[in-house]
Amino acid sequence: MRRREFIARLGGAVAVWPVAVGAQPAAAPKVGVLVAGVPDPTPFWQLFREGLRGLGYVEGRSILFEYRSAEGKPGLLPQLAADLVSLKVDIIVTWQTPTVWAAKEATKEIPIVMADAGDPVGTGLVGSLAHPGGNITGIAGVTAELAGKSVELIREMLPDARRVTAVCNGSDPFSRPFLEQIELGGRSAGVAIQPVMLRGSGELDLAFRQAGQQKADAIIVQPSLSTKLAAELALQYRIPTVCVPRWFAEEGGLMSYSPRYSDLYRQAATYVDRILKGAKPGELPVEQPKKFELVVNLKTAKALGITVPPTLLARADELIE
Repeated sequence: MRRREFIARLGGAVAVWPVAVGAQPAAAPKVGVLVAGVPDPTPFWQLFREGLRGLGYVEGRSILFEYRSAEGKPGLLPQLAADLVSLKVDIIVTWQTPTVWAAKEATKEIPIVMADAGDPVGTGLVGSLAHPGGNITGIAGVTAELAGKSVELIREMLPDARRVTAVCNGSDPFSRPFLEQIELGGRSAGVAIQPVMLRGSGELDLAFRQAGQQKADAIIVQPSLSTKLAAELALQYRIPTVCVPRWFAEEGGLMSYSPRYSDLYRQAATYVDRILKGAKPGELPVEQPKKFELVVNLKTAKALGITVPPTLLARADELIE
């Protein structure tokens, strides 16, 4: 299914999708799924369900879903999480840090599986990766570290770059470690970092306009903002822009360096399977990505007048032309 078709089916300010309503086996477990809606959750949602199908689950027969999306309005997440709790779902699966926090505040009993959450130890979601404790486990993204790596990639792409704007999502608790790693990368690469803290994707245009006025050489965008809008604004203001997830480059962004998300989201399905079979979430170690991929959008580079160095071309796992 194409992304546009998927989003059109969701529709509305808050997407609510009870899957396969009708006569269902009483014993089928019910899994709640909570997403913020921005960025586009389609890749996660498709790959996660593929992972469950690969484990033998059949939607509507051996597993049921209650899907909730805040459609880019983070203030709705607490109520959506409470809604899933009231439905007595067996597990809540979350995508990105704000959704984990909403679920954590809503329940201390229902298991919570993180499909991808940045620095869950540093943000206080779990006690440790090896022994998370409580009712939360899953996948810990390394987005902060990769955002720091992005500074190095920018210098490799643009050797004369000296000023980089870090556009952060102030409504996301992950913004602190995200910015810390970028500043660390800046010190290592001899690049001055100018942080900009937003309250949501609606302020992205202003952030890009200000970066242009301040003559920023490049921008790094936090992934919980609208990556598609960021890619569009980067071309509009002609500022080289980098974001961690690969879909940023697919949407027209210059470059991304990310975990192989297909592995992460399918692994989240494995956590669901293990918990449904009796495992306790607090005893399941939180896993981190093991494989990464660099994607460079050559079409965008050409539009920005950038000649990609041969060394970067050779390192890229994928070139979009």
